This record gives sequence, structure tokens and C-alpha cells, in this order.
Amino acid sequence: MEEHEFLKYNRQIILDNIGIEGQQKLKQAKVLVIGAGGLGSPVLLYLAAAGVGNIGIVDGDVVDESNLHRQVLYNENDIGKLKTEVSARKLSELNRYVNVITYSHNLSGFNALDIIKDYDFIVDGTDNFFSKYLINDACVIAKKPFIYGGVFKFNGQVSVFNYQGGPTYRCLFPVQPDVNDFPTCSEIGVLGVVPAVIGSIQANESLKIILGIGEILSGKLLTFDALTNRFDMFEISPDKNNLNIEKILTAENIFCSGDTVKHITPYELKKMLDEKKDIQIIDVREQFEYERKNINGILIPLKTLPDKLTGISREKPVIIMCEHGERSVYAVLYLQQRFQFTNLFNLEGGIANWEKLINN
Repeated sequence: MEEHEFLKYNRQIILDNIGIEGQQKLKQAKVLVIGAGGLGSPVLLYLAAAGVGNIGIVDGDVVDESNLHRQVLYNENDIGKLKTEVSARKLSELNRYVNVITYSHNLSGFNALDIIKDYDFIVDGTDNFFSKYLINDACVIAKKPFIYGGVFKFNGQVSVFNYQGGPTYRCLFPVQPDVNDFPTCSEIGVLGVVPAVIGSIQANESLKIILGIGEILSGKLLTFDALTNRFDMFEISPDKNNLNIEKILTAENIFCSGDTVKHITPYELKKMLDEKKDIQIIDVREQFEYERKNINGILIPLKTLPDKLTGISREKPVIIMCEHGERSVYAVLYLQQRFQFTNLFNLEGGIANWEKLINN
């Protein structure tokens, strides 16, 4: 460590359980934080401040004004900017000794294993069921611990999964949600300080794992009620059936119950375009993603689908696409199950796969 680092981390180094050796462990650690929002903000700030040397950030979103009451990494000047870019800059300003690696897209079944393979463990900062099951399954396959955090209105919970043979997320929540059961903070609300409390505990578990100190929240679920200031602890029993996952489950086989999704490859789509077939392409990404790169599809962000049904053809073939092919599968299932569409195709791997195979 440089001389300035000894001064920066002095209050940690003088702790009996840390010392110079512990601080060096922090500097060498590699931690991936998935989601740079309400939970990710305190996690990222405290990991960087503590001197965790290598921090990965996965988030495909931009800063929105509605984020600011709980996502303390950002301010009004950051609205409209990529969260990964803003958070990387601010963490570097907080601690120049931290190496920040950014992934400005969402985690998916197509990229999860490739992203997490280089990290010691993963911290969950996501706000939806699909991402949490995806993180869990990727971590079980890759044998990586996974620090879970969840918030709901005035409540939050934390646990550490897949740690040294301990329970997984599926041991706590074995029943996967239905395709229409997708509550997020934007739909149900959350008190701004709740993610701060839960995220700080996640950061604490991260430091304990790196340093090898204290009792890890493996096999335990810690819950917090902001209205009563009450913390409770519950035991989680491992289910051996959840400890050996062999493949990543996609949105299709997680949420689909009897329904099927028709897929189309980038090569097949290119052939249709070259032959000037009468088709419709619907892009369910966000505006900022569409502006970065697109293939001239009609932009209908996933959350606006129910309001844009009249713009989706029921006669011609309709290709639904997103960044990596996960949101588009959800969109196909949603339209088929709720509105009886029969002419939909999912673009395999999304525009990322298109760029790789067609435009490379």
C-alpha cells in the first residue's frame, strides 16, 4: 500500500481484527454489485470508502428524478445519465485507489456467468424477482456467495446465500413468481431510508466475508421494520435440491407455464429484412438504450406495453427484441398470455447478439 493509504484507512487498520493484513485483503478483493440504485448506492459507497480494491457495477439504467429520494449516489445534475458512468466517477472521486469496472446493461441469462466469473462474490442490488433468481442460479453454478437484499415499503431483509455450502435464495423462496407478479419500488413504493439500512448491512456482510471475521448471515434472514425499528432473525434450512443447479433458467422457463415462445435468430431476421418481408419489429428497451443502437424497430418500452397494444400487428410476423433477449421473452409471454397474440417471435440474444453476429 502507498503511504497515503495508511492515513486514509487508519481507523480500520488500528482495529484488532483488521490491521494491515486485513486492509490488504480488502485492496485485493473483487466484488460485483448488481444494481446501482437504492441498495447499490450505500453498498458501493461503503465498499469504496473501506478500500475494496476492485468493484464491478452492473446496471443498464439511467438516473431518473424519482430515484433521488433513496439513491444517494446521485443528484439532480445526474438525471438522464447512465448510472454506471456516474457511480464510477463518484467512487473514483471518493477513493482513487479503487478500480471500478462497469457493465452498462442489465444482467441476463446470456451474460450472467461470463460477468460474475472474475469476482469473489456478488452483492444483489436489484428490485425484481427475476433478477434475484437469475443471480442466485448463476452464483450456484459458479460457486460464488451472493449477498441478498430486498426492500418493500417500510421493510427490508438481508441474507447471505450459497456461502460455504449454506442455503440458496431458492431455499428461502422456492415458489417462483407468476409472469404478472412483478412488484418493484416504482409500483409499490419504499421509504427512502430503508434501502440505506439494508444496503449498509449488505456492505457490512461484504467486509466480513473479505476479512474472514464475525458471523456471516448464512442460513439466516435478517428483517427490518422501519416503523417499529425492530430487527428479527429467522433460520433458513438448506434444501439439497437447490444446491446443484446446472444451467441458467431464462425468463421463458421461469415464468412460462405451458405457454411457448417462438424464437428467431439474427441470421433469420437479416434474411427477412434483405428479402423485404412484411414484418414488424418491436423494441422493448428504454429510450436511452434505443438511442445508443437500434435496428429501426418501433420503440415500445416494456413498461408501456399495455398502453401500446393497438400499435402491435396481429396479422404480420412481429419480432420482439431487447438488449440481451430476456425482456423480450417476458414481453412475448405477457402479450400471448394476457392478450392472445399468436404471431410473435423473440429475437435470440437481443441486439447484443445482432451486433455480434451481423454487424461485427
